[in-house]
Amino acid sequence: MVYIKSKKEIELMREACKLTYLTYKELEKHIKPGISTYQLDQIAENFIISQNAIPAQKNYPSGVKGVPNFPSTLCISVNDEIIHGIPSKKVILKDGDVVSIDLVVLKNGFHGDAARTYIVGTPTKEKQRLVDVTQQAFFEGIKYAVPGNRVGDISHAIGEYVKQNGYSVLREFQGHGIGREMHEEPGIPNYGKAGKGLRLEPGMTLAVEPMVIAGSPNILELDDGWTIVSEDGSLTAHYENTILITENEPEILTFF
Repeated sequence: MVYIKSKKEIELMREACKLTYLTYKELEKHIKPGISTYQLDQIAENFIISQNAIPAQKNYPSGVKGVPNFPSTLCISVNDEIIHGIPSKKVILKDGDVVSIDLVVLKNGFHGDAARTYIVGTPTKEKQRLVDVTQQAFFEGIKYAVPGNRVGDISHAIGEYVKQNGYSVLREFQGHGIGREMHEEPGIPNYGKAGKGLRLEPGMTLAVEPMVIAGSPNILELDDGWTIVSEDGSLTAHYENTILITENEPEILTFF
């Protein structure tokens, strides 16, 4: 079931999404060589709690027997890790690392969800291009996030843009509706056919998130039951915002 948000609910969504954005601004002060992914996780958790909100990903259930709930505030995925990387004291960022961070904040009963990819220290042209294409794929997709269009229009635009730039999209995971629940209907793949899927309506709130692999689209899951990596070891990137379908152009709630 797809939930159309009321004006009051949309205002509450804006608050949660603004805090998601502000948490990234806080993290960006610290993303540099020598810091551990665990330290970044603690910075985010402390900041969110200080704003009377909840780190929504912490203790999120795996849904798989024998795999524990997600243990951290942030998903931090480094280089060939594309999503769901678990922060660790042992993972120390170094110059040139490509670091994707996924963050969900719960405030006043509503969620804000966004992902960003950073290059630690000095970027190379190759790494910067991957990050730029991933980000632009999001904006190519949401050009179609208007009433009357369908989810497949967003998905198709993302997938084609990524393909045209010589990269692959992660096919096994997708974007999603968002609101009182972190994951709501509809699912939003990063590939698909235009004109297919649910028709978009004002009041829908969606998390649109291109997940891009520089090489083959094949993936592996690590033994922790969470972390997803590229099978061929190629670099990856992730970019996501929570958006609102309006009567006209979409409003990006987690980007200012």
